[in-house]
Amino acid sequence: MNEKFEHWALVEIMGHLRLAGRVTEQAIGGANFVRVDIPAVGDQQPFTRLFGASAIYSITLVDEETARLVAAQYRAAPMDEWSARRFLQSLPAPESSAAADSMDF
Repeated sequence: MNEKFEHWALVEIMGHLRLAGRVTEQAIGGANFVRVDIPAVGDQQPFTRLFGASAIYSITLVDEETARLVAAQYRAAPMDEWSARRFLQSLPAPESSAAADSMDF
């Protein structure tokens, strides 16, 4: 029987990350992924994460209310847009070239 998988669940990723939401399957480029649609929690917008089956440690089926409570507890946040400028600004200021020139290597 080829039933469509669609359940509220707690998904554990390699024992390091726990997400709760609506879980389905999604195929991309011929590969199958587990799709977790995490509901909105407080001021956090809903978001979606896709995982390869080998990354998943366990999936525990729960009801919607439980999944929403768990999502609120973990408050997993989506990765925001990565900014090279923001990253570079967070690094310590480089030493002056005069100081670097005087170092013996």
